[in-house]
Amino acid sequence: MVRPHLPLNALRAFEASARHLSFTRAAIELCVTQAAVSHQVKILEERLKVSLFKRLSRGLKVTAEGEALLPVVRDSFDRMSDMLECFEGGYVREILTVGVVGTFAVGWLLPRLDHFHSRYPHIELRLSTNNNRVDIAAEGLDYAIRFGSGAWHNTDAHRLFEAPLSAICVPEIAEKLERPEDLTGKVLLRSYRSDEWAGWFEAAGMISDPPIAKGIMFDSSLAMVEAALQGAGVALAPPLMFHRQLTAGLLQQPFDVFVSRGSYWLTALKSRVETPAMLVFKEWLFEMASD
Repeated sequence: MVRPHLPLNALRAFEASARHLSFTRAAIELCVTQAAVSHQVKILEERLKVSLFKRLSRGLKVTAEGEALLPVVRDSFDRMSDMLECFEGGYVREILTVGVVGTFAVGWLLPRLDHFHSRYPHIELRLSTNNNRVDIAAEGLDYAIRFGSGAWHNTDAHRLFEAPLSAICVPEIAEKLERPEDLTGKVLLRSYRSDEWAGWFEAAGMISDPPIAKGIMFDSSLAMVEAALQGAGVALAPPLMFHRQLTAGLLQQPFDVFVSRGSYWLTALKSRVETPAMLVFKEWLFEMASD
């Protein structure tokens, strides 16, 4: 279908005049003469075969036909302006919104984002952190990175990597722990997943009469490990996500015992058509994960 030529100058003159209710003030904004604005509006009226303004002695009044046209024109100019602003450095700047479980964001993703930005400066990444409870549709997310089994309703899930849990604590506590049995009587910090410590003790060979975790319960590994850093107890968390604290000696992993309770996954709604920015981010994320 061949669309008729759009009189953009006339439409711009109409929009500015309707906003100011004055040809004169519209002319000042558009850096043209008042006669030029009036002429452009007249061209548009003749083309549409309607009057868009009532010319009054002290200004203009938009007619019913003008009121019907105005929001469409404003929306169109706003959308064109937004699109033009997206061009930057020879690329179309794209926005990518990703929800990320906080532990993954702080412990793994943030240290690598400078690499992503340097490689793809035209993609504006917007992160929304959570405690692993996320509604992709309601929050308007392109992707969500979450921890679990990979089975989420109406969701495509791509496994990034496993992050097994182990006991970690401050050096002052770690030096008193020679065997897993030494955790008996210690404050065991725990998440809302009630079976984690039991699974870890089983992996450590303490099948009969393992200690019962009675410490503070957290909905975030970040908060739990922060409590461990303050000496509040022993946390059961993924050492991979707290590599910096372990390398710096702020925390120690007293036992080479791990238990797995899931993996990190890149997820999106099944109905979501992946944009170029989404595909670039997914490819980059799996490249980083493979390293």
